[in-house]
Amino acid sequence: METSIVKSQAYGKDRVRVVRVVRHADGWQEIADYSVRCLLSGDQFESSYTKGDNKLVVATDSQKNTIFYLAKTLPAEKVMVPEVFASEVAAFMIGKYAHVTTCQVKIITKPWERMKFDNRSHPHSFYREGKETRWTEAIITKVNPPSADQRKVTITSGFYDLEVLKTTNSAFTDFWRDELTTLPDMPDRLLSTKVLCQWKFIDTCLGKLQKLPFDAIFAGAKRNTLDAFANDPRAWVHASVQTTLYIMADRILNDFAAVDDVYYALPNIHYFPFDLSPFGLKNLKADAEVYMPIADPSGYITATVSRPNKGKF
Repeated sequence: METSIVKSQAYGKDRVRVVRVVRHADGWQEIADYSVRCLLSGDQFESSYTKGDNKLVVATDSQKNTIFYLAKTLPAEKVMVPEVFASEVAAFMIGKYAHVTTCQVKIITKPWERMKFDNRSHPHSFYREGKETRWTEAIITKVNPPSADQRKVTITSGFYDLEVLKTTNSAFTDFWRDELTTLPDMPDRLLSTKVLCQWKFIDTCLGKLQKLPFDAIFAGAKRNTLDAFANDPRAWVHASVQTTLYIMADRILNDFAAVDDVYYALPNIHYFPFDLSPFGLKNLKADAEVYMPIADPSGYITATVSRPNKGKF
């Protein structure tokens, strides 16, 4: 016979990733990206621990649904401020369920910085501040070993983990379809990726390579990556991640003659509209405002882009 007592208890849902986009009539868009923990407690939950009685247990999945429901139905100003949204979720829970004594809601914000071009803020494109890592690698190979008179010098530079996101102006339509295809056309979608970009310099003269403006090339590669992602006015550039990748690389090659080729890897970090139709709400296609980030699986798009006389490898 068990004699121990439950001294304290709480349960709920953790790491609920919810993203809310606010779209204004003038084209300006705002984003809030949260990781939410919601915990419920109350004396009447004790029997769920000691007697296997689940009658009063509000399923953690229901708590998750509530977070998305409120992210959609609350006024935008009550969602975009984490302190306000957390308190609204907690107040809803204790108001709806009489047997809930305490609701604890913790929100960790995942901040996005708005991109700027010519000191002007972009209306719908964002990046994570200070996250990318710059790196370089130098390889020198003897052409006629053991003699070191002739050498092939390869310097590869780049950056990774530059996380970017835009809330509109990205599409994926008219792709191959067969009996295994379930993905619908997406004429407009929220697009996010963590950019890996690297570029290569090849020469036989080390001194010549060492005089290159490496800092300026790095800054230009990053600038071209962001600008192509956010600003290119041609619709076909945003028809897929592949086309955007190509334009990013092409810009770098056109700006810096010393660069031999450019490689990108762009994982497509999915943000899917959360289906709120079971609760009588429209949140799909043109009505999408509340999204759920999906870490795995993700798309993964790569390419090496070079000048026409470099050939394909």
